This record gives sequence, C-alpha cells and structure tokens, in this order.
Amino acid sequence: MLKEFKEFISKGNVIDMAVGVIIANAFAAIVTAFTESFIQPLLGLVGGAEVHGTIPIPGSEQAIDYGAFLTAVINFLIVAFILFLVIKAFNIAEKKQKEALEKLSAKVGKKGKEEPAEVEPATKLCPFCLSEIPYKATRCGHCTSQLEENK
Repeated sequence: MLKEFKEFISKGNVIDMAVGVIIANAFAAIVTAFTESFIQPLLGLVGGAEVHGTIPIPGSEQAIDYGAFLTAVINFLIVAFILFLVIKAFNIAEKKQKEALEKLSAKVGKKGKEEPAEVEPATKLCPFCLSEIPYKATRCGHCTSQLEENK
C-alpha cells in the first residue's frame, strides 16, 4: 500500500492539483482583502449600516455576524464570476485550437490524397546509339537518327 501511495504522489497531476489549490487559496485571500477593504465600505455608504456589523441576540451575549456572512457571499460571487470568465476563455481558446487543427488536417489530407503530377524527364536515351539526348528531341544529336514522338 505504501508503494501505491508513493506512485500516486509522484504522478504529475497530483502536483498540478496541489499548485492549483495553493494558487486558489492565495486568490481567495486577495478577494477577501478586496471585499473587506473596498466593497464593505461602499456598501456601508449606500446602505447606511455597518456591513461588518452584528445583530445582538436578546438575552444572550451572542450576536449574529451578518457582516461576515455578507462578506463571504460577496467573496463567493467574485470568485465564481472570475472562474466563469477563466473557463469561458479556456473553452474559446480550446475551440479555436481544435478548429485550427481540423483545418490543418484537412489541408494535409487533401495534399496527401492528390496524385502527384507527372514530371517530364529532362533527358532520354537514343534507342539507336544509346546517347543521352534532351527529352523533347525528335532527332538524335549524336547519330542523327529520326526518333519517335514522345508520348
């Protein structure tokens, strides 16, 4: 079992996932700081109430901390919206890459299916003296024999 655990930990996707979790925690801290530093004061101005306030429970020393709950909801909405944008951008990029690959494979497929054009040879042998003469020649330059038309 220890060997299996070692194989699991040494896989690349586990390391990628760990890096993702660390980055997500750092991002959540940034969003929390933004919400507490900028959003809460603005909501306090608009609503006229303390966003980081509490509602005391009568007959108890306990209080409902609605400010913390509101901060958590705003943090969630910000993170969810940013994740939505990142995933949407990733999907668009993936779609464009797939389309580009399809176009490229279609071009390669067409070129691969076309029969190569016949290339006319530059020279041929005279059937009488076996000298090399131009392919389009109708008379041998060496033995002056009349040659057949090229077909």
